[in-house]
Amino acid sequence: MTYLEDIVVGTVREFGRYAVREDEIIAFAKTYDNQSFHTDAVAAKDSIYGGLIASGWQVCAMFMAMACESQKGQDRMASLGSPGFDDLKWLEPVRPGDVLSARTEVLSATPSRLKPDRGTVSSRIQVLNQTGKVVLEMTSMGRFLRRPAA
Repeated sequence: MTYLEDIVVGTVREFGRYAVREDEIIAFAKTYDNQSFHTDAVAAKDSIYGGLIASGWQVCAMFMAMACESQKGQDRMASLGSPGFDDLKWLEPVRPGDVLSARTEVLSATPSRLKPDRGTVSSRIQVLNQTGKVVLEMTSMGRFLRRPAA
């Protein structure tokens, strides 16, 4: 198990491979973000995007899928979830056929003053497309358990 004490400020991780599919973009958008540039490839051609694009919220979910997949078969993180994020930016449209990857950088790892069994990690998260362009960027906070006393 990877605990708060194991997380090193400045650590950069690159991981993931997510192939974006048109049918997935449309299905997600019809349920959660029903705008024509997400749901209708023909109508999307006349939009400011010039074609179908994924919802930014779906790109967040794609990042989460890559983050969880990157831990399979490895030492799991002692994660307690996230209290939120700051500075979410969707910088480039994500289109069918794009292949996404992720990069994270640990900005801080701070023990809680009120709850000694846990702490908070702040990370810069970037999602990149196959050309290396950053399509999403945010600062995320995660709560982690501290290493139990021996």
